[in-house]
Amino acid sequence: MKKLIALVALASALITPAWAATQTVTLSVPGMTCAACPITVKKALTKVDGVQKVEVSYEKLAAVVTFDDTRTTAEALTKATENAGYPSTVKR
Repeated sequence: MKKLIALVALASALITPAWAATQTVTLSVPGMTCAACPITVKKALTKVDGVQKVEVSYEKLAAVVTFDDTRTTAEALTKATENAGYPSTVKR
């Protein structure tokens, strides 16, 4: 039984890419001009493959996005907001 558990653990470790990582970026979204704008921005970002979590703040004019960097990029996130009518940039 112990050998089976060890084999399953080893297989799981080998299946998951070693270079996969969860990234979090903050996007500046200055075009949000009303309290309803964050809803559109959040909806656009959550549709991007690999996005795990999105928090949008109208007060800060920003979106904090957590994503799998093997499935998407920060550039894809900014493109998604731009396509929704809200150009954004990555805050450094």
